[in-house]
Amino acid sequence: MKKPLSYSFFQTAIGTCGIAWSADGIAGVSLPEDEEDRLRSRFIARYPKAKECAPPPGVARTIERIQALLRGESDDLSDILLDEAAVPGFNKRVYDVARRISPGATRTYGEIARELGDPLLAREVGRALGRNPFPIIVPCHRVLAANGKTGGFSATGGVQTKFRMLAIERARIDNAPSLFEELPLVAAPRRPH
Repeated sequence: MKKPLSYSFFQTAIGTCGIAWSADGIAGVSLPEDEEDRLRSRFIARYPKAKECAPPPGVARTIERIQALLRGESDDLSDILLDEAAVPGFNKRVYDVARRISPGATRTYGEIARELGDPLLAREVGRALGRNPFPIIVPCHRVLAANGKTGGFSATGGVQTKFRMLAIERARIDNAPSLFEELPLVAAPRRPH
């Protein structure tokens, strides 16, 4: 028997999000969107038997933490309890690895596949992250393709949403020095007196 679900919507610095929960934890999150009506209809279609209500204290705290993260505060959200009853085993393993990626850091699909024991699983890792019901909490936006390329991103806004979230977290997605990094100083040659 499925556990009853509830859901709510909330505002962030970059759009409206939805969150669903059960007695066992967070059951789903949506990425921020500008068009609340579209988000609302997609979220309700995703959870047709859930009821909208005010979040209980634990969920309200999760919402506050997501809002803070999307304002640029650092929080890895890794201690938030998830209801993973409907998540396949391989995907759970991928999500466990992804949850250990700190804000501002990134990993590749291949690195996660290697950590799971088989470097040939990079595509499967990508598929699992594409089905991630807990984006932001399971930070699929922090996972890139090889050589720092963004890879796909199935969220509304696609790769722009991924870039936006990485920019908020001040993540580097290539090997170029950032504008604010200190460059090594080179001593000027001495002139003879």
